[in-house]
Amino acid sequence: MKKTWRLLPAILALTALAFGCARAGKTLSVFIWSEYIDPELVERFEKEQKLKVVLDTYENTETMMSKVASAGGQYDVVVMSDHAVRTMIKQGLLAPLDLSNIPNAGNVGSRFREPAYDPGSRHSLPYQWGTMGLIYRTDKLPDFQASWATILDPKAQPGPVVLLDSMRDLMGAALLLDGHSPNTRDAGELSQAGKRLEAARTSRLLGFYGSPDSADKVISGDAWVGIAYNGDALVKLDEDTDFVLPAEGTIVWVDAMTIPAGSKNSEQAHAFLNFILDPEVGAALSNYIAYATPNQASLPLVDQEMREDPRIYPSEEELASSAMLEDVEEATTLYDQIWTRVKAAK
Repeated sequence: MKKTWRLLPAILALTALAFGCARAGKTLSVFIWSEYIDPELVERFEKEQKLKVVLDTYENTETMMSKVASAGGQYDVVVMSDHAVRTMIKQGLLAPLDLSNIPNAGNVGSRFREPAYDPGSRHSLPYQWGTMGLIYRTDKLPDFQASWATILDPKAQPGPVVLLDSMRDLMGAALLLDGHSPNTRDAGELSQAGKRLEAARTSRLLGFYGSPDSADKVISGDAWVGIAYNGDALVKLDEDTDFVLPAEGTIVWVDAMTIPAGSKNSEQAHAFLNFILDPEVGAALSNYIAYATPNQASLPLVDQEMREDPRIYPSEEELASSAMLEDVEEATTLYDQIWTRVKAAK
């Protein structure tokens, strides 16, 4: 108790400083996937810009889109999945970027320029990229089969499993297992995917989780297999676990940095995007979260072990057999309806 009272003046001073910064427009609100940035980089940006970064996190794209749509000017920077960028541009929710205030945009690798989801990179710049796959226990499954069937086919589930709580990603996995595009708009193919996911809700299913929690369930031994994004799995692997890409192909994604149309701190938001695309900062970010960098200038600075890990940087052959999610436009309603049934199934 005495210790608390001695610290109280300092706590009050810091609170007053933070409140003062907020009133002076020195607060930057960033909405981002959980466990997706190095806290030391946040602190470094705060010191350089003399402001306070307020992080808000989410676990799935659907939640993020709903919150940004209703949040008005609550956020200054939102890091989101590629297919969401296209949708939110059409809804008028993203502000055009002023690339003259983001000189480090020139560091972006050629593969990530002119993306289909944002032609001309007018509203977004890449943050990290990666894949979705299976994290599993090697001690329980020494002869593990790298297939979506292992977790989605009720007859093949080898033990306790966890599914990813992400509509497009999980439905994409079910579609890939049946040889369909994860961007299909065909009602029959989507119905089949929904039935497959409902059937996967066996007594072995522990539940639907965000990617970090899915990986944690496997690491702890509660589950034997789970679906996770590669970086979330790789930063947590131990001697009894591993991560693989399924033989049927997977989702390759790019997470992009955007500035919502309602941002009240556009100048600081542009500075944040420029900061992340700095070569040294980009490498430090990738080294911390074990995802691949889209920053060509950062790549030589990424730890060699990571650069040479095919689980982080898949081969061109593996990339060719995989797909990126797209905006499915009017079919989104059908995806939503099927997903609602999947989550409600018992």
